[in-house]
Amino acid sequence: MPLSDVSAVATGSRVLMLGGLDAQRQVHDEIWSARAVGAPAHTAWAAPRDIYAADRPGQLAAAARHARAYVYVPNSRSATVDVISQRSGRIVRHFSTGLLPQHVTPSWDLKTLYVTNDVGNSLTPINPRSGKPGRPIPVTDPYNMYFTADGRYAIVVEEAHQVLAFRDAQTMKLHHALSVPMCPGVDHMDFTADGRTALVSCEFSGRMIVVDLVHEKVRKTLTLSPGAMPQDVKLSPDGRTFYVADMASNGVWLIDAKRMRKLRLMHTGSGAHGLYPSRDSRTLYVSNRGEGSISLIDFRTRRVRAKWHIPGGGSPDMGGVSADGHVLWVSGRYDAEVYAISTRTGRLLRRIRVGQGPHGLCVWPQPGRYSIGHTGILR
Repeated sequence: MPLSDVSAVATGSRVLMLGGLDAQRQVHDEIWSARAVGAPAHTAWAAPRDIYAADRPGQLAAAARHARAYVYVPNSRSATVDVISQRSGRIVRHFSTGLLPQHVTPSWDLKTLYVTNDVGNSLTPINPRSGKPGRPIPVTDPYNMYFTADGRYAIVVEEAHQVLAFRDAQTMKLHHALSVPMCPGVDHMDFTADGRTALVSCEFSGRMIVVDLVHEKVRKTLTLSPGAMPQDVKLSPDGRTFYVADMASNGVWLIDAKRMRKLRLMHTGSGAHGLYPSRDSRTLYVSNRGEGSISLIDFRTRRVRAKWHIPGGGSPDMGGVSADGHVLWVSGRYDAEVYAISTRTGRLLRRIRVGQGPHGLCVWPQPGRYSIGHTGILR
């Protein structure tokens, strides 16, 4: 019986549904109890139309609407963060962090930014409304950080320990430490469209692992190629293909997101490292750290359609796209600088000096309903 306007709540393996209107607009006063059963074997896998549909220019969630338009740059070798005004391109704040800050990660609820102090064993929270840091939070070996799609857990990537630590997203209390010894150099990840599975890169083994986020266990291992060094991971807008930057193979791997199998390698440039979708979901920007360039992959054709070179060279690493979609901000890992690049023309707009070893910078605010981590993967 089709019903609209029902109230529903999950209770274990059942769902209770109360009330609702039928096709004749009659109000029902029953409580229905439904139990989940296995889907028929012939049920087709349905891909979403666009997982980044909520990331269009101007679609800021209420929690991000009053954030200052800043770029937060963690300087790994200086153990500092430089805060840059997106409007003026000037550094407006500079503060110290724990040792080896690697990334600045937006929280699931978009209310806090976290600096992951790897060797410092701490997180430095930042209030995005003021751009000011708060009191450090003790956390073991936080190289990177993600959040489960329901916002319940933070996933702290303990690279040195080869552990994915599931922690309470609010208190950071440890829930489960998932050991991944088969994944040396565990670094980056992205989730399937339903948020139930993660594809995770293993930088020092040339592998990827598939992690079941519901049961918090490794489901599968994929080998890319001998000598591969997988880095950043991004899912295509239609949810069908994972793109994996490979710094040693100088390109991007395409992985079937349904079957979790390797498709092919697409060459982009020396030292392919960071991956960022455009605000219109048409283009994937690839930072080629070894040659100082940005490759543009067309999501529709799954081919490289253009390449932008940074004048005078550089080492573009990690970054993000501005809220209006007009500027790609990228850290210059080996050159102590940050690049602001026009997404319309590929022209270098600004070159800003920062601290030593700038890494996973965060552009904030960004459109989207919630964050699943890294330097800003919003859906």
